[in-house]
Amino acid sequence: MRRAGLGEGYAGGGYSVYEEENDKLTEGLRDKVTALKSLSIDIGTEVKYHNKVLDEMDSGFESTGGLLGATMGRLKHLSRGNQTKVLCYMMLFALFVFFVLYWIIKLR
Repeated sequence: MRRAGLGEGYAGGGYSVYEEENDKLTEGLRDKVTALKSLSIDIGTEVKYHNKVLDEMDSGFESTGGLLGATMGRLKHLSRGNQTKVLCYMMLFALFVFFVLYWIIKLR
């Protein structure tokens, strides 16, 4: 029992039409996969670069934190002793310097 037209489609070149369409779709899919692969490689490169930048920033912040900690320790040492007068003069000097800088910048 044969179906009508089924044998003719295979013999008459209908199969090659489907095969050509399948090849075109396969080629399109291959292009999309290649683009996705390239994009994922680029994303991986960016992630590695940004991780490196973040690590450098982290080490920079750690060194700054250590410097600030040492400075605060020295200020505490100054405030504990009888040198509160010197500390007051340092604070007033810093305030004066900031005021002078502000005034210079404002006049520009």
